[in-house]
Amino acid sequence: MALNRRKFLKKSAVTGAGVALTGAAAAPAAQAAAPAHGRGPHPKRYSLTVMGTTDLHGHVFNWDYFKDGEYKDAAGNAQGLARISTLVNQVRAEKGRQNTLLIDAGDTIQGTPLTYYYAKVDPITAKGGPVHPMAQAMNAIGYDAAALGNHEFNYGIETLRKFEQQCDFPLLGANALDARTQRPAFAPYVMKEFRVHGARPVKVAVLGLTNPGIAIWDKAYVQGKLTFPGLEEQAAKWVPKLRSMGADVVIVSAHSGTSGQSSYGDQLPYVEDAAANVARQVPGIDAILVGHAHLEIPELKVVNEKSGRTVVLSEPLCFAERLTLFDIELVFSRGRWEVESVAASLRNSNTVADDPRISGLLADEHAKVVGYVNQVVGRATQTLTTVEARYKDAPIIDLITKVQEDVVRSALAGTAYAALPVIAQASPFSRTSEIHAGDVTIRDLSSLYVYDNTLVAKLMTGAQVRAYLEYSAGYFVQTAAGAAVDVEKLTNAGGRPDYNYDYVSGLAYDIDVAQPAGSRIRNLTYQGAALDDAQQFVLAVNNYRANGGGAFPHVASAKELWSESTEIRTRIAEWVTAKGVLDPKDFASVDWRLTRDGTPVF
Repeated sequence: MALNRRKFLKKSAVTGAGVALTGAAAAPAAQAAAPAHGRGPHPKRYSLTVMGTTDLHGHVFNWDYFKDGEYKDAAGNAQGLARISTLVNQVRAEKGRQNTLLIDAGDTIQGTPLTYYYAKVDPITAKGGPVHPMAQAMNAIGYDAAALGNHEFNYGIETLRKFEQQCDFPLLGANALDARTQRPAFAPYVMKEFRVHGARPVKVAVLGLTNPGIAIWDKAYVQGKLTFPGLEEQAAKWVPKLRSMGADVVIVSAHSGTSGQSSYGDQLPYVEDAAANVARQVPGIDAILVGHAHLEIPELKVVNEKSGRTVVLSEPLCFAERLTLFDIELVFSRGRWEVESVAASLRNSNTVADDPRISGLLADEHAKVVGYVNQVVGRATQTLTTVEARYKDAPIIDLITKVQEDVVRSALAGTAYAALPVIAQASPFSRTSEIHAGDVTIRDLSSLYVYDNTLVAKLMTGAQVRAYLEYSAGYFVQTAAGAAVDVEKLTNAGGRPDYNYDYVSGLAYDIDVAQPAGSRIRNLTYQGAALDDAQQFVLAVNNYRANGGGAFPHVASAKELWSESTEIRTRIAEWVTAKGVLDPKDFASVDWRLTRDGTPVF
């Protein structure tokens, strides 16, 4: 789908000079502020509070659609925009609404059955379709701006643009560029004015930056249409412009973590988690709302290498569990406002109740989705769980690989590749998914495959598969033979997440965790014989991995034989529905085990 700028960019038109108009028309301008909190006339002072959320991932309610009940975790967290609304109301009452700003750092429209339902089941893109629940909630709460997250692109550009149209605030992405013109395809920034009695208004700019990894992770949707240069270079371009336009305060909303690392290896020349780099390298920024990493960072201070000034960063966890507050103190001196101090803190959603205005607004949508996910699609002969799946070959993960194998074999039937063996990868996404014996519902299967990934077929050699497995085995912490094994410390070596550990079906192999990473795959066989490095295989793989997510070797550059837009989760539901019975004898196999010097760990 070609980008139609005239149709889509009603909030973010670009001038000939490439400078986006502000989103003032999309969100109400700040009202006149009261005198600055009784601080006295000389010097004039003003206190501004910028509130921020990130990685909401479709969480409106404190509800677990996979468990069909109130959300609970061991830490006592609570989730959802209905809770955030209550916190926001409190802050506005404390500070004066006219002295506050509310922004988000992206990943809004993907992540729960609620958002899936309104993207795929009752899509917002349909003629006369519904208004997205996240747009309804965020409009009602009164967001001023939101940065684009990488997951905003998961359902394609058409869904994202429709969501954008439904929002009363701009979606910001200074480094989301039209591939043809190299101009911003979304509003780069928004500028707000806050009036102060007896002095000129305080002008606050919010610059939005998103993640370059979109070019890899959602390549099928964005290739040839959008490009995503690095956060550092685009911030260096835009921050001076915002200052020259009179911005007294510059806030960056960045869908990018602070680690300075990437999960896509060397496939792009840009850093995935670049927020701290931006703070260090680009002068003129006062604060950065951080997203993408799903971490809780109340306050992180980074000194800019050029100006020597401190930039304050904060990340409010995810799923609407926290709200960041940047409390900014300004002083009016020699005819201009100067930022005197910035302090960041977090407020916890578990300290308040839902705002009934938000929960009532979306009660009908919530009820529809609860009904949808509780549809029975089959019957399980025994209970299946992912509790041990990250260190033992679990039948529940074999269900995923079996479905992927079947879909790809069917897709390649009658082609030149039909005779090649099909193998499949899958990751233990969840540590808590459980399909109980008895009725199987859509929510059971959704809890097993929590991402909206789609399926791709790639051509790989035996040697490439061996390297792929070695890389995957780096997920385990090296553990000497004879040493005690603590399963809580056995995995996630180097901080690697569970979703970047892969099973591969159709082969048999040992993973020797006593050996260093890169030398762990032992006894690798195919159909009982040692793997032939020259043998060709078709790897059924999710689109995240196929496009380079996790930086697994060879797969991103391997020849693509087939792909589709139907979610793997939907394919699993179709498979179970067709079978009627979920019986491990139809999909389970023992493909791999952990060993130490040849002795099984378990």
